[in-house]
Amino acid sequence: MQRIYEPQDLIEAELLVGMLASEGVEAHLTGGHLLGAVGELPIGGLLGLLVVNEQAERARGLIAAYNAAQPLPGDEPESFPGVLLC
Repeated sequence: MQRIYEPQDLIEAELLVGMLASEGVEAHLTGGHLLGAVGELPIGGLLGLLVVNEQAERARGLIAAYNAAQPLPGDEPESFPGVLLC
């Protein structure tokens, strides 16, 4: 297995695990249980996404596409340009 990504927080980690699963890539989250010790403090390197070696490149590509995504034109409110409300 390879550690392919370090999510910023548990929310991003769970979102990416779900997104990868929807694309047929099984990802495992490491370090999630350690977050209780530090609360909401921003500590880098605790969380990590692991995938099997054969799916590492595909998973990295999917995460890169996710991080590069932009709102579709017309989906952002006029009062908050550049912000997508869900």
